[in-house]
Amino acid sequence: MAHIDVSTIGWQASGKTGAVAAGAAGAVAAGIEILAQDGNAADAAAATIFALNVTDHGACSIGGEVPVLIYDAQSGDVKSLSGQGGAPLDRAAIAWYMANGIPNHDMKMAPVPSVVDLCITLLQRYGTKSFADIIAPTLAILDAGDQPWHPNLAKTLRRMVEEEGIASGSREVRLQAACDRFYGRHPERNDIAEELEAFYIAEGGFLRRADLAAHKTLIEEPVAVNYRGYTVYKCGPWTQGPYLCQALRLLEGFDLPALGHFSADYVHLLTEALKLAMADRDAYYGDPNFVDVPLEQLLSDAYTALRRPLIDMAHASHEARPGDPIAMQAVKHSDAFEPVVGGTTTCVVADRWGNVVSATPSANVYHEGGSGSTGVSYGNRLRSLNTTAGHPNCIQPGKRPRITLTPTLVLKEGRPVLAISVAGGDLQDQAALNLLLNHIEFGMMPAQAVTAPRFATDHHEDSFDPNPNRAETVKKVGSLTISDAIDPGVRDELARRGHDIEVKERPVATPVMLYIDQESGTSYAAGDPAAGRHAAALA
Repeated sequence: MAHIDVSTIGWQASGKTGAVAAGAAGAVAAGIEILAQDGNAADAAAATIFALNVTDHGACSIGGEVPVLIYDAQSGDVKSLSGQGGAPLDRAAIAWYMANGIPNHDMKMAPVPSVVDLCITLLQRYGTKSFADIIAPTLAILDAGDQPWHPNLAKTLRRMVEEEGIASGSREVRLQAACDRFYGRHPERNDIAEELEAFYIAEGGFLRRADLAAHKTLIEEPVAVNYRGYTVYKCGPWTQGPYLCQALRLLEGFDLPALGHFSADYVHLLTEALKLAMADRDAYYGDPNFVDVPLEQLLSDAYTALRRPLIDMAHASHEARPGDPIAMQAVKHSDAFEPVVGGTTTCVVADRWGNVVSATPSANVYHEGGSGSTGVSYGNRLRSLNTTAGHPNCIQPGKRPRITLTPTLVLKEGRPVLAISVAGGDLQDQAALNLLLNHIEFGMMPAQAVTAPRFATDHHEDSFDPNPNRAETVKKVGSLTISDAIDPGVRDELARRGHDIEVKERPVATPVMLYIDQESGTSYAAGDPAAGRHAAALA
């Protein structure tokens, strides 16, 4: 095992053999260790994700979730891996939610844990290493830790390593055996799942072994749009990711460099485009296995041309204005309204063979310290569903919540050039848009892009408020949170246009970014140091 001195890990790095940018330095070290052992990006991403669930515990946990985008150099394809658990399968449980709402600070808000199956699917489909290999750095962190839940989680993970060692067959079969022991699908040993179920029952939750056993990581086609010669990939509408694509489609009708970086016109235009895209997010997005999301129409030339003139460069909108992509109307007037006034971490990885991973681990952990004897914490993502009958994101048995977690991959001429991951709930794709345009329109490298000023709006529905009256969930009408590094004169002009300005000293969201120079083969990784992000690379 190659050991990395965590004290040497900073916030930016470059190298030709691979790079990792993520949350805590210890998790970055875990990924770099695997790359140094000739693991590929999938192996290193799995190792980093597991380690993050210890080093960044409270922002994520293996009882939580982690959507992933991966570029596979061998096939040249980008795929989305749905590391998101669903609601309980029991219809009586769903009836309870519809009658009582989705609670906060309660086991009933937790979806099926998905991180273990996601990481093992990633290893089976794209990796080269065993579970024992990639979990070793996390076990070292747990063994050196001092939290009372650390030994419990270490025991759980070692039981999975044991199962992998007992099983016979290919690497993929042995990995599956380890996974099945966790999810209660093993023909003989299901102790982990039994202990999880016992905890769920003791805490008054609805999840059961049947929910664990039924869980599967879906490998899906991502959503993609072309922007200025770049192809931007996002996970599907079970995340908020496609609205970034909608915003880019609106913005491609404008000459952004001519407006001036961080000018009043530039900040105003991006904010108004985000408002329109998020209004459609809130009206139409949901788990596509349960609802028909009109993505083709939402991203079409015709619909974009209808929506773009709604941007008034002189005035900030104070309405929520979803469009009608089916009837091809700029505003769906029955749904337009004047509104009533967590925790996540990050991971991007590239390897020497050209594979690239972008992942956004999370859990919004409310039960820090583990779930009983397993050490597996739970989160609150069922609160990203709602109880509005007929809404595309209304809770149903087994349904994935429409989450905020939204990794980004970008290709140019068929080859990966950018990977971005952001923590910050509803801020995530707003910050990602800032970073994308910093690079594509203004030529910034990651270290400059992640430390440049950012801005965002709360003029949208709160993705963590399941209130059936969606108008009441809009966080702050006309708001614009803006970095104090942006010129005060620009802020004054934005206020004059009707933006409700909040100046922020701390970073707006928490990004990491990776750029691959395809000519030199060098990867450049950086995470905003003011937000506690780290990066490392192999020469």
